[in-house]
Amino acid sequence: MTLSVFCILLFAALLHASWNAIVKAGSDKLYSAIAVSGFAALIALILLPFSPQPALASAPYLALSCALQVVYTVLVAKTYQVSEMSQTYPLMRGTAPLLVALVSVLFLGDALSAVAWSGIAVICLSILGMAFNGRSQSRTGIWLALLNACFIASYTLVDGTGVRLSGTALGYTLWTFFLNGFCLLLWAMVARRHAVSRYLVANWKSGLPGGIGTLGSYGLALWAMTQAPLAVVAALRETSILFGALLACFVLKERVAGVRVVAACGIAAGAILLRLS
Repeated sequence: MTLSVFCILLFAALLHASWNAIVKAGSDKLYSAIAVSGFAALIALILLPFSPQPALASAPYLALSCALQVVYTVLVAKTYQVSEMSQTYPLMRGTAPLLVALVSVLFLGDALSAVAWSGIAVICLSILGMAFNGRSQSRTGIWLALLNACFIASYTLVDGTGVRLSGTALGYTLWTFFLNGFCLLLWAMVARRHAVSRYLVANWKSGLPGGIGTLGSYGLALWAMTQAPLAVVAALRETSILFGALLACFVLKERVAGVRVVAACGIAAGAILLRLS
């Protein structure tokens, strides 16, 4: 992996942790997630006329990704309703890269070096250690996080294939976020129009940067998927947990135990191994 791809993925990780913290900090987690997705869709709609359009071969992957990511967004909101971000965020993000690695190598033809496998393993184990250390006040939150990991792995694999077929990471990203946000907003306006409208008007100052964060984070990751193996991109992207732990501690005022600090160092070590692979 080149240094430029490595640095871009670290920046994407920071953006990803930031928009998750915005959802967690919202007074209503579901409406906050809808606001972030809605503003991302608006930004995508504005930029789409100026972007190259993805090849028709990627259309089925866009449709499937949309379905998976709508469920993922709702699950993120539900998970944060019942549990702390500092525990469930690393759990759902840390399980997904291992699933991506196994499927991409066994079925999609990606090849990984021993160093890359070592980096992925160190990151996954460190993140899982961080997640399971601490209070387990919500078994529901843990199960939701594990379920969400399956959706994260699924849309990562779908989009990793789709963006390679599309011929344009930018165009594919914009269509992804427009479709996701449109579907969520459509449901919200049909089911809870007045409550969602009030929330969007009152919280646009957090929804807008959240939309920029999620669009930028995943857009950069999709571009990286055209430059490096899916498993390596997925694992390195989950170094977002380093930023997530800092945000949970200093912004959300959650208690981060000492063992989680050690696990964070393990994540950094895994990232170095991936850089060297």
